[in-house]
Amino acid sequence: MMKKALVVGGNSGIGLAAVLRLLSEGYEHIAIVGKGQVATDAIAPELMDAFEQHTTFFPLDLTAEDYSVFDTLQDVDTLIITAGFGRVALFENLTETEIKNLVKCNQLAVIQILKKYYHKLNADENFDCAVMVSIAGHVASPFFSVYGAAKAGLAMFIENINVELAAAGRKNRVLDVSPGSLKGTAFNGGKNDVALLDALAGDIITRARNKEMLFIPSYEEVYKGVMDRYHKDGMAFGLQSYEYKVQSGRISHRPQVVVGYLSGTFDLFHIGHLKLLQRAKEQCDYLIVGVHESGTWKKKETFIPFEERLAIVANIKYVDKAVKSYPEDCDAWDEFHYHKLFVGSDYKGSERFSKYEKYFAEKNVEIVYFPYTQGTSSTQLREALKKPRE
Repeated sequence: MMKKALVVGGNSGIGLAAVLRLLSEGYEHIAIVGKGQVATDAIAPELMDAFEQHTTFFPLDLTAEDYSVFDTLQDVDTLIITAGFGRVALFENLTETEIKNLVKCNQLAVIQILKKYYHKLNADENFDCAVMVSIAGHVASPFFSVYGAAKAGLAMFIENINVELAAAGRKNRVLDVSPGSLKGTAFNGGKNDVALLDALAGDIITRARNKEMLFIPSYEEVYKGVMDRYHKDGMAFGLQSYEYKVQSGRISHRPQVVVGYLSGTFDLFHIGHLKLLQRAKEQCDYLIVGVHESGTWKKKETFIPFEERLAIVANIKYVDKAVKSYPEDCDAWDEFHYHKLFVGSDYKGSERFSKYEKYFAEKNVEIVYFPYTQGTSSTQLREALKKPRE
């Protein structure tokens, strides 16, 4: 019988290595879910034909709210989840958005995905499942405080549901894969090299098929001693780990958050406004929206008071922060240091935005021009409101 798999995070690193290993074993189809494009430059040329014929990519940022894509990917008998991210930084230097995203991506998202497939785990039919956790979820790991906390919670969650499956008389298990650093991944600023990860990917797949519950790569050689030292004196172990990370120069001072900004009047809020905010949020982690105090800059009157428009925008789920807009979008950059500026495509080529493009090029800010879509517009609503009633 031909087999089908789903690999979450299969667009790069160990996830992509698992995809290629499954292809080499003759899987009929593999669905890949991940953030960003597939790292096809890491795939050997002789494997590209099979990859293109037998895989389908579904883009998804796990910090999003809509996981309906998994409802359409139920025809699988293998699930591997490798998605996750971390930053080597002190807790005091993590932004609130990073904290939220770290927990969401590394723990909550994985639990939500497993919930989508739990009926397959909790059945008599075979279902192979492996989840990338981390050694940081099993021992103290300073500079990885929130990441480690998320992974520790995930490890305990997996242990608990494996007990529940055993108590129900099921043979299926979720394999907790908890490595330390891996060569061949971009997790700590390295480069994707699936050839370096092929053997590990094969080991993970085999252990998932054997219904193992915990796999720590290089355990006997490295991590048995690490865990013994941790359990003997956790504080001493943690302080040694702290000093090692400081001395190794691995501390990151750049938040792993893409901040976006857009401004508008948002009078007579309608579906066009909602779609604009949704599209902007899809391209950043933290969306700041500036609301104009009036419509005079476009020589248009506003029907809804500024305070009410600001409150409406602030309560849209795609918006992380709503503020009174600045005279110029570059003034907002001075305050928020955003990475992306979103604006309508009708501004492209204008004198104002030509200057912006030069100004922001030096600051590594991307200007994203959104084409206007057909549908309800504020202009149509204004004209309807101004028409005399018969």
